[in-house]
Amino acid sequence: MDKAVARLRKGLTGVRTGRANPGLVEGVKVVAYGSEMPLKQIATIACPEPQQILIRPFDVGTLKDIEKGIINSELGYAPNSDGKVIRLNIPPLSTDVRRKMAKMISELCEECKIAIRNVRRDGNKQVDAEEKAKAISEDERDDAKESIQELTKKYEEMATELAKNREKDVMED
Repeated sequence: MDKAVARLRKGLTGVRTGRANPGLVEGVKVVAYGSEMPLKQIATIACPEPQQILIRPFDVGTLKDIEKGIINSELGYAPNSDGKVIRLNIPPLSTDVRRKMAKMISELCEECKIAIRNVRRDGNKQVDAEEKAKAISEDERDDAKESIQELTKKYEEMATELAKNREKDVMED
């Protein structure tokens, strides 16, 4: 369940709000030094202004590779390079795009909840199997299932709260 919530958290960092966020480009794949790697492994990423992302490569020789990676990533940003750093200007979001982002957040949240429920199902199966094998009593089985349900509810609420906060960020101007 922790892994499902962590995956949701990571997925939500890639969802764009009206402000620049390093999470938008950290996972962009860049082909450098003969292999494909995430952008955050070959450059520092910062947001000096609310509408701009600044990418400073560790090795200036990879600047062209980073530009190519950003263009190929289908993020829709045009990299501006001055020979040392790359600047990405983040345009403000339209209302339609904000609604699409909110829908995407809801879908990510639902995927997380499904993963949490799958863990609950597996836990309940294991408890039933232990009770069948006479390793635990019926009362212990019922207590274990109740604990599993409480955990499920707690983690689902956590996922809902994360999604609601991110959706609020997306929808505000």
